[in-house]
Amino acid sequence: MAKKKFNVIKEEMLQVASNVALEKNIDQDSVFAAMEQALEKAARVKYGQEIDIRVSIDRNTGDFKLSSYLEVVNEIQEEFQARQILLNEATKINSDIKIGEFLIKELPPIELGRVAAQNAKGVIIQKVREADKSNQYEEYKDKVGEIAVGIVKRIEFGNLIVDLGKSEAIIKREELIPRETFKNGDRVRAYIYEVKNDLKGYQVFLSRTHPQFLSKLFFQEVPEIYEGVIVVKSVARDPGSRAKISVFTEDSTIDPVGACVGMRGSRVQAVVNELQGEKIDIVTWSENQASFLANALAPAEVTKIFLFEEKNKVEVVIPDDQLSLAIGRKGQNVKLASNLTNLEIDILTEEEESERRQQEFKEKSQMLSELLDVEDVIAQLLVTDGYITVESVASETLENIEKIEGFDSELASEILNRANAYLKEQDEKNKKLIEEKIKDEKLINLKGMNTKILAELAKSNIFTLNDFADLATFELIDKEEGILKNFDLEESFVNEMIMAARENWFNENN
Repeated sequence: MAKKKFNVIKEEMLQVASNVALEKNIDQDSVFAAMEQALEKAARVKYGQEIDIRVSIDRNTGDFKLSSYLEVVNEIQEEFQARQILLNEATKINSDIKIGEFLIKELPPIELGRVAAQNAKGVIIQKVREADKSNQYEEYKDKVGEIAVGIVKRIEFGNLIVDLGKSEAIIKREELIPRETFKNGDRVRAYIYEVKNDLKGYQVFLSRTHPQFLSKLFFQEVPEIYEGVIVVKSVARDPGSRAKISVFTEDSTIDPVGACVGMRGSRVQAVVNELQGEKIDIVTWSENQASFLANALAPAEVTKIFLFEEKNKVEVVIPDDQLSLAIGRKGQNVKLASNLTNLEIDILTEEEESERRQQEFKEKSQMLSELLDVEDVIAQLLVTDGYITVESVASETLENIEKIEGFDSELASEILNRANAYLKEQDEKNKKLIEEKIKDEKLINLKGMNTKILAELAKSNIFTLNDFADLATFELIDKEEGILKNFDLEESFVNEMIMAARENWFNENN
């Protein structure tokens, strides 16, 4: 009777494990491993928790074998005395056994009581659930960057718990578009931006505010993007209000913006509807940063663009009457354009730009007037003709200086003499400063270095090659604070000088 009862329970456990494995699509070995752990737990209830009992199940018949394991040792440790045996005792049973091996003894089958059977079932179900979660994690971690569709299961503190079918996911309150509401049973689409697996278990995180959610929606709505003919280059969003997306194609026969808009706006409208009416500007991406920026600032028109590559910054000049259009409500348009192009954007009106040019003209004229010791009007005539530094005057021919309106031969000759005299005086001062401050021959002989640069470095306490190598490019040529801001130096040229200085570091390490 006991044997029959045991067989029934065993068959019942096998059936439960089989059904769960089939339902959860879990490998049979994982189920058998869970069963073995369950039976080991039940066996220890009878034989003792301190005993090392292991169970092996025949994968074909379901029959299982119980065995106790004793580790062969030279000296038994008190806390492991139920799991260890001395070598001299073990060799009486198996003469060939060695230290570190196990003496295995088969145990008689156990009769599973109702409580033990229920505990065993619980272990199996728990292990299967863990395996199921592991499978789900493996599946969803590869889906990061995709759109998921699910049903709102419940709402907790403003967060949506979404049923994805095989799994649950969460949309945090801050990942929802402002003012949108969902209720239980609503269908929701969102972007999978993270799948975590930590001590709390595995979780799938969704977002409806992520910039790539917009990109993926266009991926679904525009066949040319899905096929790779059109590429989404960048996205910037103010969720629920406005967004900008840049697109590009190498196929000259296709209008990328028109393809994304669709016939009568059908494609973009489908995306707008999904995003609760979010206004979307679709712009053409260009390799030319100026052209791309002009497109990104639409609908405002751009008159001029001044790009400062070393600072990743740009100044944009627009007509006076388009300032509010370029900036947008609460600065939204310029902010989105900045995010889209990855550039810091300063906007100037034509009037502001004109005032700035006048101020620059005044400052350059004043500088020439002081350095050459000439009247303001003469300095202004020089600047008007493009001579904005003493060097530019000194390097010019007498004939060309005479051609400046209001100049004659005598005045031109005097201006040239003063310019050359000033440069000679400055050169002597620079040489003296270098002799006093800079003793490092490696810095003096660095390729690209000259007296003017060395003098300017000395004024900023840059005395050695290592001092120079420690500098970043922008520290040298930044238009506002750079050590060499008054020098007309190419960024690539300065980069090469710094890298040449740093070669000394690598040689020292080697």
